[in-house]
Amino acid sequence: MNVDTSWYFRYRSTQNPDLGAQFPQLLTITNEPAIPINDTDTDPNLIVSIPPAMPGPNRMQAIANTAGFHFAFIEQGGSSLYPILVLKATSREVMRVLLSIGGVEVDHFSLWHDKAGNAIAQPLAGIIDPQTGLLFPDFNDPDNQHNAELSPADRAAGSQMFQTNLILPEPCQFLSDLLPPVSIMRPTLTQNGGGVATFQAFKAGNLFLHQSDSFLNLVMDVAAAADAVQPAN
Repeated sequence: MNVDTSWYFRYRSTQNPDLGAQFPQLLTITNEPAIPINDTDTDPNLIVSIPPAMPGPNRMQAIANTAGFHFAFIEQGGSSLYPILVLKATSREVMRVLLSIGGVEVDHFSLWHDKAGNAIAQPLAGIIDPQTGLLFPDFNDPDNQHNAELSPADRAAGSQMFQTNLILPEPCQFLSDLLPPVSIMRPTLTQNGGGVATFQAFKAGNLFLHQSDSFLNLVMDVAAAADAVQPAN
């Protein structure tokens, strides 16, 4: 899988993507499995210490870490998608469905945000996938708390941008940069987190790898139709 990890910075930043902010990747997770490929990856007789200290356990933990970041990415997408769709609902029953599921998406995001943070904190931090070379650093270590692609405002935030135990959205701009920061889900604009944006993000992550063009076109048509709905006045 290719896992977008920019959400990690987005939810620690004081900047809002709906007001133009952009965020780099925390980790570059490319073509990394999020489930075991074969029995070699998960030997049932393998005894795993914490932290893992051998290639087999390291491989297994790297796969689990990738899954943690992948699920957090999926759930943060849903945490934006459902509020966006709620604003377009013209049926109270549809609104009820979206609100009922959307709240669970937010709950799942917090859970997987926590799990992902565990992968880059002690005692698990420092794991390297022996097959792909993917490293999960300790981001509570000041030596690892740097990313040249962060905006000046985010670089000024310092260690907060990397802190692994922040699982609630940090306060950021909302509606206007003239208003004080507030803890919110973000983005909530259709172009940034609606059906098409969500589908394209999932596709870029190889979630639909090997699916037919007809399937992909159908999903895109459904996503575009949902985005095109105008909210009732």
